Amino acid sequence: MQNNRITKLFNIKYPLIQAGMIWASGWKLASAASNAGALGIIGAGSMYPDVLREHIQKCKKATDKPFAVNVPMLYPDIEKIMEIIIEEDVEIVFTSAGNPKTWTKHLQDHNIKVVHVVSSVKFGLKAEAAGVDAVVAEGFEAGGHNGRDETTTLTLIPMITKELKIPVIAAGGIANGDAMLATMILGAEAVQVGTRFVASHEASSHINFKNEVVKAKEGDTQLTLKELAPVRLLKNKFFNDVQELYQQTPTKEELIKLLGRARAKKGMFEGDLEEGELEIGQISGLISDILPAADIVKNIISELEEAKKRVAQL
Repeated sequence: MQNNRITKLFNIKYPLIQAGMIWASGWKLASAASNAGALGIIGAGSMYPDVLREHIQKCKKATDKPFAVNVPMLYPDIEKIMEIIIEEDVEIVFTSAGNPKTWTKHLQDHNIKVVHVVSSVKFGLKAEAAGVDAVVAEGFEAGGHNGRDETTTLTLIPMITKELKIPVIAAGGIANGDAMLATMILGAEAVQVGTRFVASHEASSHINFKNEVVKAKEGDTQLTLKELAPVRLLKNKFFNDVQELYQQTPTKEELIKLLGRARAKKGMFEGDLEEGELEIGQISGLISDILPAADIVKNIISELEEAKKRVAQL
């Protein structure tokens, strides 16, 4: 596959990135994705600092390929997390949910490449001005926490690549090679894939959750809780409880009370399909099996090559 700015920046074989998702992206998934030629990411958002250190060390033993750590900057122990990332010589960091100015220069001063996740052109320009090496432009089809504007991936990518000079990685609603090619035609230089990797053997998420992802059909997810932090969820009892509360025009405090603590862990990691928060993307409706991460990478790249041939015949 032809090199581009992203494959050169990360020193990876394919312009394909496995997203750093909470309760799913531990060292097993990250190392498997990296060994297959993608860029694997450890999701630090659901890890205490000492747990993250353990995952980084295990990932290094499991792969000699580059891998990254994703850090949501709302993390309460953010200073300790960044300290561990520097101490353990992590080469690439994806930041999200915060101001990219806060940590970008500090990380780059330690020879760490920094990518920031954005959901709009405005935030993309801010990230570029902060000096990040690349951005992930994520459409609202994506699972988990999301942009308030509900801008779709196929709308966001051409608008953001038109304005930014740094490389753009497309995310949201991408689970196969056809979607990968579509976003790259629109100007992205790589894709970040989350939902498809949740339905992998190596994902640390609970098998109950993985099975729900496989069973999901079109329309089974919805963006909600915008007053707190917009999140795309599978519809279950907890989701229905949220919708019922909305009928009463709740205050922000009432929504926080219903959400409670560790709701995402309960659903995605512990497998409580009734009371848990099940964060997943719209593209789950296209996924019908749980596969090894290496097969997912292989399939996406194979589909990409086939899609290129079809486009060449148009």
